[in-house]
Amino acid sequence: MVSSVFTPRRVEGLRPRIAEISDELLDAMAGQEKVDLLDAFAFPLPMQVICELLGIPAGDRDDFRAWSSVIVASEARPGEFPGAVMSMVAYLREILALRRATPGDDLLSALIEVRDSEDRLSEDELTSMVFLLLIAGYETMVNLLGNGTYLLLDQRERWEQLRAEPALLPTAIEEFLRFESSVDTATYRFPAEPVEIGGQEIPAYAPVMVSLLSANRDEARFPNAGSVQLDRSPNLHLAFAHGIHHCLGAPLARIEAQVAFAGLISRYPSLELAVPAADLAWTPGVRMRGLVALPVTLGQAAQQSTSA
Repeated sequence: MVSSVFTPRRVEGLRPRIAEISDELLDAMAGQEKVDLLDAFAFPLPMQVICELLGIPAGDRDDFRAWSSVIVASEARPGEFPGAVMSMVAYLREILALRRATPGDDLLSALIEVRDSEDRLSEDELTSMVFLLLIAGYETMVNLLGNGTYLLLDQRERWEQLRAEPALLPTAIEEFLRFESSVDTATYRFPAEPVEIGGQEIPAYAPVMVSLLSANRDEARFPNAGSVQLDRSPNLHLAFAHGIHHCLGAPLARIEAQVAFAGLISRYPSLELAVPAADLAWTPGVRMRGLVALPVTLGQAAQQSTSA
């Protein structure tokens, strides 16, 4: 039901609106010497996009960000995790009730219609689907934008290479996804029967965590896997998983990233890290890979936004 909304063709139609949001955020940064790029750009861009797509009030994004940051770092913040989940579920049920009373032209209203008219989803399944779409549709994009910018600025020649060769942007984004994937591990797997992998027997129904980051740096699959190569091709990474688990939002993520990086590089060509790379802190937990903050100096801004 949801995959029909995220086809490459339909998502491509969102590009002008994504560029408009990106330009507005880049404009708002102008005149400042130093900003936290996560707060100023990497967080509000995907948040506004996913909120508009689903029909969630953007004014509630600060609460949502607070809940989400706890949920994705669940292993490191176990005491806060239940409260964050319960608060977010309660909020989503309120939104679903509101959308049921006043439907609109958005994905949330479409899911409600299917649930109510065809009874294909229970109320809990509907809530869980929206929960997943919100978390996956924004938290991973924040990290992609933050991690990618960090990789470009940590080695200045990468930033200058992309400035000089903007046609590399699509392959560069794939390399960001491979080298510093937003998601470190897959969701839990459970073998239906005992299985041996690499000399290790895994009992039936034992929980297994698959390291996507390890797979993405497999030297047997990626030559010089420990280095960032903006022109790497082919680049069959697992940042979006594989098969039936392949990320629904992959086309949207790629377009958001293309628009965001193109706009950022063209508008702020002198962008630099405001602190040594070694001083940057990464969020705790084994599920998500992202920075706590990304302080940058903007330098001289170009005269106008060009991401569109």
